[in-house]
Amino acid sequence: MEYPQEKVMPYGSEGHKAEQVERMFNHIAPAYDRLNHTLSLGIDRYWRRRAISWLKPFNPQCIMDVATGTGDFAILSCRMLHPRMLVGTDISEGMMEVAQNKAREADLSDSIRFQRENCEALSFADSTFDAVTVAFGIRNFEHLDRGLSEMCRVLRPGGHLVILELSTPDSFPMKQLYRLYSKLIIPFIGRTISHDNSAYTYLPESIRAFPQGEVMQKSIQRAGFSKVAFKRLTFGVCTLYMATK
Repeated sequence: MEYPQEKVMPYGSEGHKAEQVERMFNHIAPAYDRLNHTLSLGIDRYWRRRAISWLKPFNPQCIMDVATGTGDFAILSCRMLHPRMLVGTDISEGMMEVAQNKAREADLSDSIRFQRENCEALSFADSTFDAVTVAFGIRNFEHLDRGLSEMCRVLRPGGHLVILELSTPDSFPMKQLYRLYSKLIIPFIGRTISHDNSAYTYLPESIRAFPQGEVMQKSIQRAGFSKVAFKRLTFGVCTLYMATK
């Protein structure tokens, strides 16, 4: 199945989305954390805690954080869940370089390892992980169904999937306020801090195009997951998806 966000790319329609996403994140990596916290007004920290708290009762010991970026979710997962092993994967070496430095500063280098992976063709064996997480990266997948199927494959039976993704509010007045914010404020702040004219025009476009709520829930079910649920956070600006293999 094709999804609209698969055709939304940072630098135009030429080439593959995965290659453009990798180039974009390598370019904005040094400014990414400051941009993330600025654009979300710091609420992204609360969203991460909510997602990780859902996993806590299952006590996962072997975790993969897909599209780990600069490692915020992986580092917080280590602190809150104390797994035996956590692997952060991403296609952007630039982002993971920032992540490795942060893990070292947090004295977690022995607990987390980062490695370059294609989310649609993971190098791990079937049923490797107790939990797989993705925070604010799944809308960048070139083929959503393939990425979801791969995450299901590497999860053990009974393992858990957690996805956090930005979404668009659908109720007045947040819907109207968010539309203005995403069209005017996000691109302006993004250009100012990252010096990348395309990256933060791509961000709101990719959020609008991404399947949300019940549509995303069905996509997760088709990939082989059960007990799929979702919860809208902060008036629908972010959505938390939870599922079991």
